[in-house]
Amino acid sequence: MYLVKIKGVAKIPDYLQIRDNNFTLICYTRTDRPEKALEKCGLGLKIEKIKELMNKVPFGQVTPFEF
Repeated sequence: MYLVKIKGVAKIPDYLQIRDNNFTLICYTRTDRPEKALEKCGLGLKIEKIKELMNKVPFGQVTPFEF
């Protein structure tokens, strides 16, 4: 899976994309409240790990990760 953090500008907030190995979009959510969207796309058990990784990853960089 891949994680991409997107920097918002002005009134547009920062967003997080989670993509599978085929680079298909699995989850797209705001970085300030990702819990509901992660639950909805089936990643509810991994919220803490994703939030931890999200805080370490720079904006605009595609970061591979595994659970």
